[in-house]
Amino acid sequence: MGYNVAIDGPAGAGKSTIAQLVAKEKGYVYVDTGAMYRGLAIHFLENGIEAEETGKIVEACKDADVTIRYEDGQQQVYLNGKNITAKLREEVVGNMASKSSAIPEVRAKLLELQRELARKENVIMDGRDIGTCVLPDDDVKVFLTASVETRAKRRYDELVEKGVSCNLEEIARDIAERDERDSTREIAPLKQAEDAVLLDTTGMTIEEVKQKLKALIDETEKSIG
Repeated sequence: MGYNVAIDGPAGAGKSTIAQLVAKEKGYVYVDTGAMYRGLAIHFLENGIEAEETGKIVEACKDADVTIRYEDGQQQVYLNGKNITAKLREEVVGNMASKSSAIPEVRAKLLELQRELARKENVIMDGRDIGTCVLPDDDVKVFLTASVETRAKRRYDELVEKGVSCNLEEIARDIAERDERDSTREIAPLKQAEDAVLLDTTGMTIEEVKQKLKALIDETEKSIG
């Protein structure tokens, strides 16, 4: 049985950044959901299936096994025992992943694979509904958030650094609207699990957040172990 950490929270809270940093330090597997969707997409493509062939995609899900391993500190993705990492970023794979991820059976398959990975490995998983839906029995659950203004400024700085022209007020408005959508959607809405620790990162540096999360995990490991 793996030791599992769930990090949920709204867009722009820094979930992926923190999850990857802590996973690396703790030697855990960071579950990259996007990479897993792409792994399934490669399976469909290798079986000669088009994105529009929903029936065939649903059928092909049955014999697909996608898993993530870390080798020499690098994420490696395996499909039915074969390393497919080099193919993940191909445009045709991204297109198939984008289209097939909307199919409920594909999402259900991914949920099954995520849970299987969590049973075998020590994992850190981030998203909107990990602690409430994907892994409700996680050892550590954190709801990572920050003010809309803080999240907008982080996103603004990120875009400016990449040379993208953007407007801070527009970004803040988009984030607030996304919060509303994510919190009120019918399937797996964004909400803090009852047993999750609330971690508001407003005014905190990445290093401070990382240390706080790491301390939480260490504390829980001691109490369990």
